[in-house]
Amino acid sequence: MTDALAGLVDIGMVSREVTPEEIKRGAFFVAVVKDAVFPTMNGGNPVLKRGFTEKGIKKEGLIDLWIQGRPLTWGDITGGSFNEKVRVYTRSDSCGAAETWAQYLGGKHQEDLKGVGVYGDPGLAEAVRKDLYGVGYNNLNYAYDFKTGFPLSGLSILPLDLNGNGRVDPEEDLRTKKQAIQAIHSGVYPSPPSRPLYFATKARFKDLPRFFVEWILTEGQKWVEEVGYIPLSPSQAQENLKKLHP
Repeated sequence: MTDALAGLVDIGMVSREVTPEEIKRGAFFVAVVKDAVFPTMNGGNPVLKRGFTEKGIKKEGLIDLWIQGRPLTWGDITGGSFNEKVRVYTRSDSCGAAETWAQYLGGKHQEDLKGVGVYGDPGLAEAVRKDLYGVGYNNLNYAYDFKTGFPLSGLSILPLDLNGNGRVDPEEDLRTKKQAIQAIHSGVYPSPPSRPLYFATKARFKDLPRFFVEWILTEGQKWVEEVGYIPLSPSQAQENLKKLHP
């Protein structure tokens, strides 16, 4: 965004919401695809074999871990007799994923998240894979295996009770990439932590950059899933196309 506003690049890629201050400085932006952040846990954690996938964790539990920094055990979360502490990881580098995860949990900025800081999406996934009792969060491409559609080897998606009814309903089941995308399209998985990804520029897209963005919002949408993202709905694509032609 900084380079786009300074006129150093034709297109800046932004994976978070554009701020009012950036808009005042002349930022012009359109959504081109969707992505989402998913909470992860170690795939070998013994609670997964004790009904945790059916019960899940409520949003309040996530807030306790990442925002309040409460020293919870896995027994506190599952209601069982697990005395091992939940070890929380977050991102150490500035990124849209952490900003989005913080906003979902009621924070304003990435700095509101508690936990051991780890650099990068791959680094955060690897930290949780190495820690039997660890939890983290990753973007779609780093939470799920691109080829199989299942969580990356050694990871599991933290089961979420999104509607707070005490169980993981079928539409809340995020154990495969296909199920996760369905939950995003249906609105069951909220925004945030799902969110649009933007192309941004100074003032307006012109000439070749504008034609390129137009192509992405039309013909290019058919290739979005192949590279690990989520296409916009037809109405969303049309809405962003209209922004290109005032």
